[in-house]
Amino acid sequence: MDGFQIIKELEEEKRIDQSRLDVLLQTGNREVVEYLYQRARAVREKWYGRDVYARGLIEFTNHCRNNCFYCGIRRDNTVVERYRLSGQQILECCERGYALGYRTFVLQGGEDVFYTREKLADIISSIHTRYPDCAITLSFGEWKREDYQCWFDAGARRYLLRHETASREHYSQLHPQEMSLRHRMECLQQLKEIGYQVGAGFMVGSPGQTREYLLKDLLFLREFSPHMVGIGPFLSQKDTPFAQEKNGTLEVTLRLLAILRLLLPKTLLPATTALGTVAPDGRELGLQAGANVVMPNLSPVAVRSKYTLYDNKICTGEEAAECRKCLEQRVELAGYRIVTHRGDSLVEIE
Repeated sequence: MDGFQIIKELEEEKRIDQSRLDVLLQTGNREVVEYLYQRARAVREKWYGRDVYARGLIEFTNHCRNNCFYCGIRRDNTVVERYRLSGQQILECCERGYALGYRTFVLQGGEDVFYTREKLADIISSIHTRYPDCAITLSFGEWKREDYQCWFDAGARRYLLRHETASREHYSQLHPQEMSLRHRMECLQQLKEIGYQVGAGFMVGSPGQTREYLLKDLLFLREFSPHMVGIGPFLSQKDTPFAQEKNGTLEVTLRLLAILRLLLPKTLLPATTALGTVAPDGRELGLQAGANVVMPNLSPVAVRSKYTLYDNKICTGEEAAECRKCLEQRVELAGYRIVTHRGDSLVEIE
C-alpha cells in the first residue's frame, strides 16, 4: 500500500483500518514520514492555528496506593521521599501560575487516600472560586463515580486518565493483579458521562508492548474520541521492577503523535515532559509533529525531584517563572506561540 495515499485517506477520514495504520508505523521511507509530519502540522493549524496551550502542572502528592511496575512512586518503593502539598500550598502554586499567565491548572498525584473526596473537593472549590476564568484539570487515577461527580460539582472540568494499553494481556504486564483494564475503561466512560473533557493515552515502548498492541491503542482512541491524548516514551525508573528495561524512542513517539493528529484532528495533544527528557529538543519536535499543549511545572522546587515517575526528569530545579520563559523561547523556536487562555478541546462533549 502507498504511504502517501494512506495519509491522504487518513486525513479525509476514509478507510481507516489496522492494516493501513500498520504501514505508517512500519515504513522506513523518510519522504512518507516527512509527509506525515507535514500533514499533521497542517491539520493542527487548521483547527488550532499556531497556538500552544500551557497548562500549569501541580504535582501535589507522590503517595500512591497502587503498585504499577513502571512507576517510581509505586506503593512498594521505600526509597522515594514522600510528600503531600497542603491546600494552601496548592493555592500558592495557582497564584504564581496565574500571575505568569496560566489559565489551566493540572492537579496531578498518585492515588493518595489522604485526599478524601471532600478534602479534594474543598481544594478544587477554593481554586474555582478564586480563579473562575481558569480550567481545573485532575490527573488523580481511578476512583468511584460519585467521587468524580463530586469533584466535577466542585469545579473540575477536565480529567486525565491514561488508558495505558487497550490490550488486557499487555495491561497485566504493566500492573499488579488487583488492577484491571476493565475498571480503567469503566472510569474513562464514567468521566465522559459526567461531562468532563477526558484525556486518555499510553506510554510508547513500554515493556511487552508490540506493534499489534499499538495498533489496538490507535483504534481504541479513534473510537473513544477523547478530548486529550497524552503519549510519551516509556522511561525506566531505577527503583522499580522495570529498572533495566529499554526506554521508548523519540522517533516512534513522534510518528504516533502525527498519526493521532490525523486520526483525531480536534483533540489536544501535549508535547510531554518525557519527550523533553528523552531528547533535548523533544518537545519542540513534538509540536512539529502535531502536538499543541505543553505542561510546565508549577510545583514547589523543593518537591519536584521527589515526583519520580521516571529517571532524569527535566526542569526539577527551575522556578516557575524560569520554566515559563525557557518554554516560551523553545515554543517560538519551533514556530509556534504560547497563549494565555484556557484552550478548551474542540472535541464535542458527548
